[in-house]
Amino acid sequence: MDIVSVYGIGFILFILLISIREVKQYERGVKFTLGKFTKLVEPGWRLVIPIFQKMTKVDIRVKAVDVPDQEAITEDNISIRINAVIYYKVKDASRAILEVENFYWAVSQLAQTTMRNAVGSVTLDTLLKKRDEIAIGIKEIVDKASDPWGIDVQAVELKDVVLPQDLKRTMAKEAEAERERRAVIIKAKGEVTASNDLAQAAKTLAESPGALHLRTLQSINDLSSDTSNTTIWMVPIEAMRAMEGFAEKFGK
Repeated sequence: MDIVSVYGIGFILFILLISIREVKQYERGVKFTLGKFTKLVEPGWRLVIPIFQKMTKVDIRVKAVDVPDQEAITEDNISIRINAVIYYKVKDASRAILEVENFYWAVSQLAQTTMRNAVGSVTLDTLLKKRDEIAIGIKEIVDKASDPWGIDVQAVELKDVVLPQDLKRTMAKEAEAERERRAVIIKAKGEVTASNDLAQAAKTLAESPGALHLRTLQSINDLSSDTSNTTIWMVPIEAMRAMEGFAEKFGK
């Protein structure tokens, strides 16, 4: 074998070695030949001829994109800051490369815009009470808009809603006022119940002869059980009237 053949075989082996590309199980390769899309490359070792061919690898695992804090104004004109996280995966690697320049950046920007629009269409109370429903609405909008890019949006989660400090103090005062209102109502209902019970007790005592006198004696007994208490003698009005009757009778 002459020297030319040796160099020729060595050159071919060298080309083969530098032409081998490994596509991992969680990747897909988008292959171009002379600048034109050729095919989608499955996992394994694949040959990519230098100069004539090029292959771009796309990770098809689920990605978590942290959507940064966004300034938004709710429907009732309250300025808030909100952030979220979006989970998505590439379902068609060829479209993710051919249809959009940078699908990662594009999905993030789309999520930010959609999130601001969604927040602007609801009131603050609705946003705080129905975060899950709003997140589902954002997910559906982003998923539909990113379908032409071969992107499948798995979920969107609203992580935090940051309220202005002045609004937090106002909401705290509102909550405190609401608690005080409920306390006043409960106290008033208790007084009504107590007055009804007292009225019923007074009616029972008035209808039973001697009941008021017995109640008086019981009260005196309760007070006298503790030597530190000052005992007050209470005379029923019936006794006062009886004394007045005796006075008038003997006075005549």
